[in-house]
Amino acid sequence: MNIAHFFTLLRIFISPIFPVLYFQYEWLGIPFAFVPYIMLIMLLICECSDIFDGFLARRHNLVTDLGKILDPIADTITHISLFLTFTQGIVQLPLAIVFVFLYRELFIGGLRTLCALRGIALAARFSGKVKAVLQAIVCCAIIFLMIPYTKGLISLHTFQQWSFGLALVAAFYTVVSVWDYVFANRAHIKQSIIT
Repeated sequence: MNIAHFFTLLRIFISPIFPVLYFQYEWLGIPFAFVPYIMLIMLLICECSDIFDGFLARRHNLVTDLGKILDPIADTITHISLFLTFTQGIVQLPLAIVFVFLYRELFIGGLRTLCALRGIALAARFSGKVKAVLQAIVCCAIIFLMIPYTKGLISLHTFQQWSFGLALVAAFYTVVSVWDYVFANRAHIKQSIIT
């Protein structure tokens, strides 16, 4: 355990708070108008900790196998938690979009595990990093759009349409990132399946 791992674990522990805040704001005694601000701050903490843990790990030579495993898991937990939360309440994202994100992680994780069992380490792709950043931006944008909605500046229909459009862009690129990952590692994947 080191400081880089601490920031990674911080994201994992913060993630379950998103649905609690989103669904139970009344029970918590928080006005709904405050909810997007709190969620935005929480998400910014998660994304900043993601930057810090990578920076600290490289700067202070704290890169570990545990960190390499935990970091993408923390990203996935954070983003999937938010997108699943957004299938309910005022956002109403289609569950199919969340399945795209979830299946991508399960599929790539399965491939990496299969190859690892054959002694082949599949390196992370730049497209995967772009995917994570894009998902984070979309989550931020949806939360940010809640602010004008709570103030009555945009209608619920407009808010939901914009949220859906943003999530659709992230889902499309997520599919592209799967193709990029499989294509770039096709030789290793084929070798792992055959042997």
